[in-house]
Amino acid sequence: MKKILLGLLAILGLVLTLGSEDAFKSSLFQASQGQGNGESVTLSYVEWDTEVASTNVIAEVLRREGYDVTITPLDNAIMWSAVASGEADAMVGAWLPQTHGPQFDQYGDQMEDLGPNLKGAKIGMVVPSYMDVDSIADLSNQAGSVITGIEPGAGVMMATEEALASYPNLANWDLQSSSSGAMTTALGQAIDNEEEIVVTGWSPHWKFQAYDLKYLADPEGVYGGEETINTMVRQGLKEDQPRLYQILDQFNWTLEDMEQVMLAVSDGQSPQEAAAEWVDNHPDKVAEWLAE
Repeated sequence: MKKILLGLLAILGLVLTLGSEDAFKSSLFQASQGQGNGESVTLSYVEWDTEVASTNVIAEVLRREGYDVTITPLDNAIMWSAVASGEADAMVGAWLPQTHGPQFDQYGDQMEDLGPNLKGAKIGMVVPSYMDVDSIADLSNQAGSVITGIEPGAGVMMATEEALASYPNLANWDLQSSSSGAMTTALGQAIDNEEEIVVTGWSPHWKFQAYDLKYLADPEGVYGGEETINTMVRQGLKEDQPRLYQILDQFNWTLEDMEQVMLAVSDGQSPQEAAAEWVDNHPDKVAEWLAE
Protein backbone atom coordinates (compact mmCIF):
# COMPACT_ATOMS: atom_id res chain seq x y z
CA MET A 1 0.00 0.00 0.00
CA LYS A 2 2.84 2.35 0.88
CA LYS A 3 4.51 1.70 -2.49
CA ILE A 4 1.24 2.43 -4.31
CA LEU A 5 0.86 5.71 -2.43
CA LEU A 6 4.41 6.76 -3.24
CA GLY A 7 3.84 5.89 -6.86
CA LEU A 8 0.69 7.99 -7.03
CA LEU A 9 2.50 10.92 -5.43
CA ALA A 10 5.33 10.61 -7.96
CA ILE A 11 2.85 10.63 -10.84
CA LEU A 12 1.09 13.67 -9.37
CA GLY A 13 4.39 15.48 -9.04
CA LEU A 14 5.25 14.70 -12.64
CA VAL A 15 1.91 16.04 -13.86
CA LEU A 16 2.34 19.24 -11.88
CA THR A 17 5.89 19.69 -13.16
CA LEU A 18 4.86 19.20 -16.76
CA GLY A 19 2.29 21.91 -16.26
CA SER A 20 4.82 24.42 -15.00
CA GLU A 21 6.12 27.32 -17.07
CA ASP A 22 9.72 26.11 -16.96
CA ALA A 23 8.74 22.67 -18.15
CA PHE A 24 6.77 24.18 -21.02
CA LYS A 25 9.75 26.27 -22.06
CA SER A 26 12.04 23.24 -22.12
CA SER A 27 9.54 20.73 -23.54
CA LEU A 28 10.38 21.46 -27.16
CA PHE A 29 13.89 20.13 -26.49
CA GLN A 30 12.69 16.98 -24.74
CA ALA A 31 11.22 15.36 -27.84
CA SER A 32 14.61 15.44 -29.56
CA GLN A 33 16.83 15.44 -26.47
CA GLY A 34 20.30 14.17 -27.25
CA GLN A 35 19.92 14.27 -31.03
CA GLY A 36 23.34 15.86 -31.16
CA ASN A 37 24.73 12.75 -29.43
CA GLY A 38 27.63 14.77 -28.10
CA GLU A 39 28.90 15.55 -31.61
CA SER A 40 31.40 18.42 -31.71
CA VAL A 41 30.42 21.69 -33.37
CA THR A 42 32.73 24.67 -33.82
CA LEU A 43 31.26 28.09 -34.63
CA SER A 44 33.56 30.97 -35.55
CA TYR A 45 32.58 34.58 -35.03
CA VAL A 46 33.95 38.10 -34.93
CA GLU A 47 33.50 39.91 -31.61
CA TRP A 48 30.94 42.43 -32.79
CA ASP A 49 27.95 42.83 -30.50
CA THR A 50 25.68 41.45 -33.22
CA GLU A 51 27.70 38.29 -33.73
CA VAL A 52 28.25 37.78 -30.00
CA ALA A 53 24.45 37.74 -29.68
CA SER A 54 23.64 35.49 -32.64
CA THR A 55 26.46 33.03 -32.06
CA ASN A 56 25.64 32.57 -28.39
CA VAL A 57 21.92 32.08 -29.11
CA ILE A 58 22.39 29.40 -31.76
CA ALA A 59 25.10 27.78 -29.60
CA GLU A 60 22.67 27.63 -26.67
CA VAL A 61 20.05 25.94 -28.83
CA LEU A 62 22.57 23.42 -30.15
CA ARG A 63 23.86 22.60 -26.66
CA ARG A 64 20.31 21.90 -25.51
CA GLU A 65 19.99 19.60 -28.51
CA GLY A 66 22.92 17.56 -27.26
CA TYR A 67 25.82 19.00 -29.26
CA ASP A 68 29.24 19.76 -27.79
CA VAL A 69 29.58 23.35 -29.01
CA THR A 70 32.72 25.47 -29.12
CA ILE A 71 32.47 29.12 -30.15
CA THR A 72 35.71 30.71 -31.27
CA PRO A 73 36.19 34.50 -31.56
CA LEU A 74 38.44 35.37 -34.48
CA ASP A 75 39.55 38.29 -36.58
CA ASN A 76 37.12 38.98 -39.40
CA ALA A 77 39.24 37.54 -42.22
CA ILE A 78 40.25 34.51 -40.14
CA MET A 79 36.58 33.83 -39.31
CA TRP A 80 35.96 33.35 -43.02
CA SER A 81 39.08 31.31 -43.68
CA ALA A 82 38.28 29.01 -40.73
CA VAL A 83 34.98 27.96 -42.32
CA ALA A 84 36.52 27.76 -45.79
CA SER A 85 39.26 25.42 -44.53
CA GLY A 86 36.86 23.33 -42.42
CA GLU A 87 38.53 24.31 -39.14
CA ALA A 88 35.13 25.72 -38.14
CA ASP A 89 31.82 24.14 -39.06
CA ALA A 90 29.85 27.36 -39.49
CA MET A 91 29.40 31.03 -38.78
CA VAL A 92 26.19 33.05 -38.55
CA GLY A 93 27.74 36.50 -39.08
CA ALA A 94 28.32 37.03 -42.82
CA TRP A 95 27.23 40.59 -43.66
CA LEU A 96 26.34 40.68 -47.37
CA PRO A 97 26.63 41.94 -49.99
CA GLN A 98 28.67 44.98 -48.92
CA THR A 99 30.39 44.63 -45.55
CA HIS A 100 31.93 41.20 -46.10
CA GLY A 101 31.94 41.45 -49.88
CA PRO A 102 35.74 41.12 -50.20
CA GLN A 103 35.79 38.07 -47.91
CA PHE A 104 32.88 36.49 -49.80
CA ASP A 105 34.71 37.03 -53.08
CA GLN A 106 37.79 35.32 -51.64
CA TYR A 107 36.22 32.45 -49.72
CA GLY A 108 32.58 32.16 -50.82
CA ASP A 109 33.13 29.34 -53.30
CA GLN A 110 34.90 27.30 -50.60
CA MET A 111 31.83 27.07 -48.33
CA GLU A 112 28.04 26.90 -48.55
CA ASP A 113 25.81 29.95 -48.13
CA LEU A 114 22.59 29.00 -46.33
CA GLY A 115 21.09 32.44 -46.91
CA PRO A 116 19.96 35.19 -44.54
CA ASN A 117 19.36 34.57 -40.87
CA LEU A 118 18.55 38.28 -40.43
CA LYS A 119 17.37 40.97 -42.86
CA GLY A 120 17.49 44.78 -42.67
CA ALA A 121 21.09 45.23 -41.53
CA LYS A 122 22.87 48.49 -42.36
CA ILE A 123 26.23 50.21 -42.02
CA GLY A 124 27.30 53.85 -42.30
CA MET A 125 28.51 56.95 -40.50
CA VAL A 126 26.55 57.71 -37.33
CA VAL A 127 26.31 60.84 -35.20
CA PRO A 128 24.24 61.95 -32.19
CA SER A 129 20.95 63.49 -33.32
CA TYR A 130 21.84 66.81 -31.67
CA MET A 131 24.61 67.40 -34.22
CA ASP A 132 23.59 69.87 -36.95
CA VAL A 133 24.64 67.74 -39.92
CA ASP A 134 22.60 65.23 -41.92
CA SER A 135 24.86 64.13 -44.77
CA ILE A 136 28.42 62.93 -45.20
CA ALA A 137 28.74 65.53 -47.94
CA ASP A 138 28.05 68.29 -45.38
CA LEU A 139 30.82 67.37 -42.96
CA SER A 140 33.49 70.04 -42.57
CA ASN A 141 35.47 70.03 -39.33
CA GLN A 142 33.04 68.47 -36.86
CA ALA A 143 34.48 66.26 -34.11
CA GLY A 144 37.97 67.52 -34.86
CA SER A 145 37.77 65.98 -38.35
CA VAL A 146 38.07 62.52 -36.80
CA ILE A 147 35.91 59.43 -37.37
CA THR A 148 36.01 56.99 -34.45
CA GLY A 149 36.14 53.50 -35.87
CA ILE A 150 36.36 49.89 -34.75
CA GLU A 151 38.73 47.02 -35.54
CA PRO A 152 40.97 47.43 -38.62
CA GLY A 153 39.83 45.25 -41.50
CA ALA A 154 36.14 45.30 -40.53
CA GLY A 155 33.82 45.87 -43.49
CA VAL A 156 32.50 49.17 -42.14
CA MET A 157 36.09 50.35 -41.73
CA MET A 158 36.95 49.45 -45.32
CA ALA A 159 33.84 51.28 -46.52
CA THR A 160 34.76 54.32 -44.44
CA GLU A 161 38.24 54.38 -45.95
CA GLU A 162 36.51 54.42 -49.34
CA ALA A 163 34.32 57.28 -48.13
CA LEU A 164 37.40 59.32 -47.21
CA ALA A 165 38.64 58.87 -50.77
CA SER A 166 35.24 59.49 -52.39
CA TYR A 167 34.13 62.67 -50.60
CA PRO A 168 36.33 65.72 -51.34
CA ASN A 169 35.20 67.38 -48.09
CA LEU A 170 36.80 64.51 -46.12
CA ALA A 171 40.27 64.97 -47.63
CA ASN A 172 41.70 66.15 -44.30
CA TRP A 173 39.75 63.75 -42.08
CA ASP A 174 41.26 60.84 -40.17
CA LEU A 175 39.77 57.43 -39.44
CA GLN A 176 40.93 56.17 -36.05
CA SER A 177 40.71 52.42 -35.53
CA SER A 178 39.97 51.02 -32.08
CA SER A 179 37.50 48.28 -31.13
CA SER A 180 33.72 47.95 -31.01
CA GLY A 181 33.77 48.40 -27.24
CA ALA A 182 36.09 51.39 -27.34
CA MET A 183 33.94 53.05 -30.01
CA THR A 184 30.73 52.72 -27.98
CA THR A 185 32.53 53.96 -24.85
CA ALA A 186 33.75 57.04 -26.71
CA LEU A 187 30.25 57.56 -28.11
CA GLY A 188 28.66 57.38 -24.68
CA GLN A 189 31.18 59.79 -23.17
CA ALA A 190 30.67 62.29 -25.99
CA ILE A 191 26.90 62.15 -25.60
CA ASP A 192 27.14 62.58 -21.81
CA ASN A 193 29.06 65.81 -22.47
CA GLU A 194 27.00 66.79 -25.55
CA GLU A 195 30.15 66.82 -27.64
CA GLU A 196 30.49 66.18 -31.35
CA ILE A 197 31.48 62.71 -32.47
CA VAL A 198 31.31 60.75 -35.73
CA VAL A 199 31.50 56.97 -35.52
CA THR A 200 31.37 53.97 -37.79
CA GLY A 201 27.98 52.42 -37.11
CA TRP A 202 25.83 49.46 -37.99
CA SER A 203 22.36 48.10 -37.31
CA PRO A 204 21.30 46.12 -35.43
CA HIS A 205 23.16 47.50 -32.41
CA TRP A 206 22.11 48.30 -28.85
CA LYS A 207 23.47 51.84 -29.15
CA PHE A 208 20.41 52.80 -31.19
CA GLN A 209 18.24 51.75 -28.25
CA ALA A 210 20.44 53.48 -25.69
CA TYR A 211 21.06 56.79 -27.49
CA ASP A 212 19.31 59.15 -29.91
CA LEU A 213 21.42 58.66 -33.05
CA LYS A 214 21.13 59.11 -36.80
CA TYR A 215 22.86 57.81 -39.90
CA LEU A 216 24.36 60.47 -42.15
CA ALA A 217 23.02 60.37 -45.69
CA ASP A 218 25.46 58.80 -48.15
CA PRO A 219 24.80 60.42 -51.55
CA GLU A 220 27.81 58.64 -53.10
CA GLY A 221 26.43 55.27 -52.05
CA VAL A 222 29.72 54.17 -50.54
CA TYR A 223 28.08 52.14 -47.76
CA GLY A 224 25.55 50.45 -50.01
CA GLY A 225 21.94 49.74 -49.09
CA GLU A 226 20.38 47.36 -46.61
CA GLU A 227 22.24 44.14 -46.01
CA THR A 228 21.50 40.66 -44.79
CA ILE A 229 23.40 38.63 -42.22
CA ASN A 230 23.90 35.13 -43.62
CA THR A 231 24.78 31.70 -42.26
CA MET A 232 27.80 30.08 -43.89
CA VAL A 233 28.80 26.43 -43.35
CA ARG A 234 31.78 24.34 -44.36
CA GLN A 235 31.57 22.15 -47.42
CA GLY A 236 30.37 18.65 -46.62
CA LEU A 237 28.47 19.59 -43.46
CA LYS A 238 25.14 18.47 -44.91
CA GLU A 239 26.49 14.99 -45.56
CA ASP A 240 28.47 14.72 -42.30
CA GLN A 241 25.88 16.14 -39.89
CA PRO A 242 22.51 16.50 -41.62
CA ARG A 243 20.54 17.40 -38.46
CA LEU A 244 23.03 20.14 -37.52
CA TYR A 245 22.86 21.42 -41.10
CA GLN A 246 19.06 21.51 -40.91
CA ILE A 247 18.99 23.54 -37.68
CA LEU A 248 21.54 26.04 -38.98
CA ASP A 249 19.63 26.33 -42.25
CA GLN A 250 16.39 27.13 -40.36
CA PHE A 251 17.96 29.66 -37.97
CA ASN A 252 16.47 33.11 -38.58
CA TRP A 253 15.31 36.04 -36.46
CA THR A 254 14.64 39.79 -36.54
CA LEU A 255 16.45 43.00 -35.67
CA GLU A 256 14.28 43.27 -32.55
CA ASP A 257 15.15 39.70 -31.51
CA MET A 258 18.86 40.35 -31.78
CA GLU A 259 18.70 43.71 -30.03
CA GLN A 260 16.96 42.11 -27.04
CA VAL A 261 20.01 39.91 -26.50
CA MET A 262 22.43 42.75 -27.17
CA LEU A 263 20.69 45.02 -24.68
CA ALA A 264 20.77 42.33 -22.01
CA VAL A 265 24.52 41.94 -22.51
CA SER A 266 25.09 45.70 -22.43
CA ASP A 267 23.13 45.81 -19.17
CA GLY A 268 25.52 43.38 -17.54
CA GLN A 269 24.46 39.84 -18.37
CA SER A 270 27.03 37.48 -19.79
CA PRO A 271 26.41 36.59 -23.46
CA GLN A 272 25.57 32.99 -22.51
CA GLU A 273 23.12 34.11 -19.80
CA ALA A 274 21.43 36.55 -22.17
CA ALA A 275 21.21 33.88 -24.87
CA ALA A 276 19.72 31.31 -22.48
CA GLU A 277 17.12 33.82 -21.27
CA TRP A 278 16.13 34.71 -24.85
CA VAL A 279 15.83 31.03 -25.80
CA ASP A 280 13.67 30.36 -22.71
CA ASN A 281 11.39 33.28 -23.58
CA HIS A 282 10.94 32.46 -27.30
CA PRO A 283 9.94 28.77 -27.51
CA ASP A 284 7.84 29.25 -30.65
CA LYS A 285 10.70 30.86 -32.56
CA VAL A 286 13.16 28.20 -31.42
CA ALA A 287 10.66 25.47 -32.38
CA GLU A 288 10.81 26.76 -35.97
CA TRP A 289 14.57 26.26 -36.01
CA LEU A 290 14.24 22.74 -34.60
CA ALA A 291 11.40 21.58 -36.85
CA GLU A 292 12.15 18.36 -38.74
